[in-house]
Amino acid sequence: MTEVPARLPPRDSGDAWVEGPDGRRYWGRYGAAGLLVHDEAAGVLLQHRAEWSHFGGTWGLPGGARHAGESAVAGAVREAGEEAGVPADALEIAFTSTVDFGFWSYVTVVARASRPFEATIGDAESLELRWVPVTEVDALPLHPGFEAAWPGLRARLGRRIRLVVDAANVVGSRPDGWWRDRAGAASRLLGRLEALSAAGVAVEALESADGDLAGGRCWAGIVVVLEGQARAAELPVPTAPTGDDMDAVAAPDAPLAETVTEHADGAAAMAPALEVVRAPASGDDTIVAVVEAALAAGSRGADRLVVITADRELVQRVTAAGAETRGPGWLLEQLDALD
Repeated sequence: MTEVPARLPPRDSGDAWVEGPDGRRYWGRYGAAGLLVHDEAAGVLLQHRAEWSHFGGTWGLPGGARHAGESAVAGAVREAGEEAGVPADALEIAFTSTVDFGFWSYVTVVARASRPFEATIGDAESLELRWVPVTEVDALPLHPGFEAAWPGLRARLGRRIRLVVDAANVVGSRPDGWWRDRAGAASRLLGRLEALSAAGVAVEALESADGDLAGGRCWAGIVVVLEGQARAAELPVPTAPTGDDMDAVAAPDAPLAETVTEHADGAAAMAPALEVVRAPASGDDTIVAVVEAALAAGSRGADRLVVITADRELVQRVTAAGAETRGPGWLLEQLDALD
């Protein structure tokens, strides 16, 4: 077992207890977050909690109190790095699950291991760190909170969702002058889709969500197919926010904006990269080919393919191939929510 460092990291203002109306105490003045890392070969990374800690001796997730102004994703990744040596560059974010009591919340951030790594004990909070096969987790004495959440988390482990966007159909669904500059309109769509790729999609928007998964977000791979003049489109060069924009980023005043910021900050670097496919000829044929290739790849491609289009013939073709479809209005609703 790795030697435990003698010194603990400096305490943060968030390292404090919060007491609920019933007298029960919860760790983290600004809430807490934990990281569940899933490796298809090794299982999930669990922490055997030190005896002196809350629910000591049980197994749970590396994590802890969030710092002031820190998002749940950033907090979970930071804590996992400090406690278990989890490298952020070895993670691909999958989804989040939240328990929110109003006065305190705990967010489970679920990520896939994009490459193997060895966990190492980084402080005195762990007795042991272990990769546990998914089928053996229930045999361990689990932290009560993790034990309650595990069935819902397990049901979603390994699930991969990919959105395939018919850019021409989406751009053409709003009469905003796109026909005067098709490449420019497609570029604007790419910029908005990149933001969605970083922020994730509300779980409820893609499937029914019960319990802790309600209010969470999931990160789907996004493939955008461009055809015709739109093939010249490029991702806009990002600009740093200033002035009023900085105020909006620092203190969003809309509940939805707070929810998105809660999960997007810290997730962008771990999100699946936006993929742009420039159709050599027919955009529809290219979309069908993308769908067939992803489904043929099995779990390495996607478990669910959702094609964004309202083209009736294309809907029939991709549905026959095994994909689902959503109309452009559904996607624009997700993008408008980010705006």
